[in-house]
Amino acid sequence: MLRRPASLVLKWFEKPNIKHHSNHFAGRSSITTVSTLPLNDGNQVPWIAFGTGTALFRKDAEDAIRLALDNGFTHLDGAQVYGNENTMGNGIVASGKSRSELFITTKLGQLQPGETPKSALQESLRQIKVDYVDLYLVNHASNHVGKLKEVWKGMEEAQKAGLTKSIGVSNFTADHLKTILEIATIPPAVNQVEAHPYVWQALQPNLAIHDQYKIVTSSFGGLSSLFRGKGGPLDPLIEQIRARLEKTRGAPVSDGQVLNKWLQQKGVLVVTTSSKAERIREYLDTQNVPELTSEEIALIDTIGGKLHKRYFPGHWPYE
Repeated sequence: MLRRPASLVLKWFEKPNIKHHSNHFAGRSSITTVSTLPLNDGNQVPWIAFGTGTALFRKDAEDAIRLALDNGFTHLDGAQVYGNENTMGNGIVASGKSRSELFITTKLGQLQPGETPKSALQESLRQIKVDYVDLYLVNHASNHVGKLKEVWKGMEEAQKAGLTKSIGVSNFTADHLKTILEIATIPPAVNQVEAHPYVWQALQPNLAIHDQYKIVTSSFGGLSSLFRGKGGPLDPLIEQIRARLEKTRGAPVSDGQVLNKWLQQKGVLVVTTSSKAERIREYLDTQNVPELTSEEIALIDTIGGKLHKRYFPGHWPYE
């Protein structure tokens, strides 16, 4: 495996360490420890991640990564298909953060002839300039038709080789999960899918398997029902809950924080992104927002279930 100079490589043997970060959302200063979710392999994952897809897809991610790290994110979510692992690595190096402060995720793309999940990850590590990632996901089952079991065995090999601490999948249906679970000696730790109130009912077959195997549900597009689906049935309820939380807190609460809180209380790993420092601090500040009541959570579930809408249909071409 090709190596960068030692000064640029963040060592795999450093122990993970979740730091305290200063948060100044809406002009207020508070100290927040990024809480974690337990994975089924004994590891822990920060509940919120900064994603390098969507707006950063195939773009230089260095400045965005530095902005995210400077404003308190510790979990970075990348992928081979995003085409920016190299600049993601540049951002990490430029930030001056030690490897032990970070949780890094990347995802397996379409395998080239002669390539394996392990060799593909070795190239990702070279690009990101680290010796290991914390989480390695199979990005799309549709990239590996007829070969899911073989690919999953390759993921297990990558983990056993110490190139990743945990392995999982992304955009896998319940049937895809059942296929790999037939042969898995290590079950997926995470399944990253589009998850928000307008698809929550459709995710129930997935969520049943996630519960059974203690697979963490990871969400991308979690705020889509607010920003991409503006004018939908949830809007009045979210505003009502936001006003109640703001009054309870005695400090600003945003609509986005309401939905991210809903996801957090369901034990979902949230992947989000922004080019604005204030929005980044707002996302992290969600942890300081008072909890939704069980009645409020149930109302979001019920009203969200009145509309089925995917905003990333290309990631879920199975219905």
